[in-house]
Amino acid sequence: MSGNGTTPGDDPLQTAVWRLRSRGCWADAAALLLPDTPAAALQRASLLVERCLYTERDWEEAEDALRTAEALAHTDDERGAAACERGYLAYASTLLAVRDRADEARAALGRAAALIPPGAPQRALLDFRRGLLAENLTSSPQAARAAYRRAHAGATAHANPLLLSFTWRHLAGLALRDGELAEARHGFTESLRIREELGYLVGTAPALVSLADTETEPEASRLREEARRLFRLLGGVPTWLARQLAPLPPAAGAATA
Repeated sequence: MSGNGTTPGDDPLQTAVWRLRSRGCWADAAALLLPDTPAAALQRASLLVERCLYTERDWEEAEDALRTAEALAHTDDERGAAACERGYLAYASTLLAVRDRADEARAALGRAAALIPPGAPQRALLDFRRGLLAENLTSSPQAARAAYRRAHAGATAHANPLLLSFTWRHLAGLALRDGELAEARHGFTESLRIREELGYLVGTAPALVSLADTETEPEASRLREEARRLFRLLGGVPTWLARQLAPLPPAAGAATA
């Protein structure tokens, strides 16, 4: 992935953006980008959209950045990429119960699919996001699995390890739902490995919690405690992880001291 600081010849600007993004400093990362070209405006918008999903706030700033990216887009690829971000923002709003924008999400991702040809580098991300809609908004796990597999193949073909960490994670989540514990553990392990190798700290705590769900004690508790440490280190993001990291209530009759 460009900008993760691991490839010789990386653009110093992209490396700086990646390092800030990976630590949950989306506003600081976005501030490094001047939205005066379609690519820069789109990247800035994508950072602020991602911040919404991880923090559940600052929606208007993301909307403004996205409108700028849409206004600067002139080619089909640029319009398709902007539509993909539009769909993702609407998806996040719906998923986090800020506002129901499911129809907007489906329409925007459908528009992106009409503009981004199969096999294009951007198509893998689009397929992944269509899988998210199928899994979480329309409760269609079979459609989600097919979309995630297309995204996984595309991320592999175009050497996008960060996206691979997401496809591994979500395919593993479906496997766990189906009771395929070994397959789920493998997928969550791969997702965690990639995120640790990339230094994607803001995504490491969720990966630890997911892997813990496939482990027995004491390993499960160790993984969750490591997730809590990272969660606190990053100032409580992603915010929705707090619900999964909350301590279990004591059993009836158990000592609470």
